[in-house]
Amino acid sequence: MTAVEQSNMQVELDSRIVDIRRTTKVVKGGRDFSFAATAVVGDGNGTVGYGRGKAKEVTAAIQKATDSARRNMKKINLKNHTLQHPISANHGATKIVMQPGTEGSGIIAGGAMRDLFEVLGVHNVSAKIIGSANPANVIQATLKGLLEMTSPQQIAEKRGKTIEEIIG
Repeated sequence: MTAVEQSNMQVELDSRIVDIRRTTKVVKGGRDFSFAATAVVGDGNGTVGYGRGKAKEVTAAIQKATDSARRNMKKINLKNHTLQHPISANHGATKIVMQPGTEGSGIIAGGAMRDLFEVLGVHNVSAKIIGSANPANVIQATLKGLLEMTSPQQIAEKRGKTIEEIIG
């Protein structure tokens, strides 16, 4: 496949709207409504992005959120569609705890975390939200934990050992 053919191929991205909020501002002529949307976008193979958008209409807010998510995509190092090791992370009043699942266990997670795992391509994971379940904070805490996850190769390089010595 040539470089031109590769550039013409579009990567199929899965996007999910996690949250839509309506806000109201009382003005002289009545009420002025606006909408805020939160979206996650992923390729199902370890790349995920998160974005937020605000507008006077729902469709415009959703479009802004998905565009922002596509611009902010990050690569997560997964192991056979699950996590490398147990992870916990905080963001604001939200704490999340994630553990790799055994083959066939599925996604055991709630709220915004489930949408993020589905678009990321994680098939087996067990996760818990502790504290605030605000979707924006849950997504940011989950991404923070996933980005801090290390693989056995990274640990072996850092320690100057082979992968077999690390794994055992």
